[in-house]
Amino acid sequence: MLFSALPDHLREELRSGSPLSRFEEGQLIQQRGEEAAGFWLTESGSVTVGQFLRSGEFRGVAVLGPGDSWGELAMFARRPRVVDAIARTRCEVRHILASRFEAALQKDPWCMRSLLGALSGQFQEVLDVFAGIRRGTATARVAGLLATLAGETTETAKLEISQQELGELLGLTRATVNAALKHHEARGSVRRFYGGVEVIDREALQQASLE
Repeated sequence: MLFSALPDHLREELRSGSPLSRFEEGQLIQQRGEEAAGFWLTESGSVTVGQFLRSGEFRGVAVLGPGDSWGELAMFARRPRVVDAIARTRCEVRHILASRFEAALQKDPWCMRSLLGALSGQFQEVLDVFAGIRRGTATARVAGLLATLAGETTETAKLEISQQELGELLGLTRATVNAALKHHEARGSVRRFYGGVEVIDREALQQASLE
């Protein structure tokens, strides 16, 4: 995420001057169409970003945890929000104003290189996921999403995400996701637990996403 690409001293400066808000599970944090006067930073708990359908159903596209930020692109573009955000669990978030962010960048203009690198990486991840959704089987698509959610770590990554949420993110049924997870578990790539999945072999999942 873009916030994590900033130098430590800028991150602390932005945190210290931005109020902390608390939300209960299921509570709306951000609504599509709102003015992007800044961006959000998750301090604790987790947030789901997506869109409410006309039926009222919420369709998630990303799950964010502590240290993850969202809303920067709309802020940079000076355009209204295109996604809704709800508290996936009880959480604490900060709203960092665009004016504070721009003032911080003026103090350290060289950090723009880091931001550009983070933006490029984020865009590449989106392209990878999108390409996988278009071309892959359900098993490959689940593998690709789990590899993306696990990040760059080479250690076991514990993802507290339900099969229902995985299905919503990929447009698959819970039964289809369950079958895909059983397949990857049999191959030793993941381990299921109540309420989530442990990614044991991220490289194997990346390979499986291309099958």
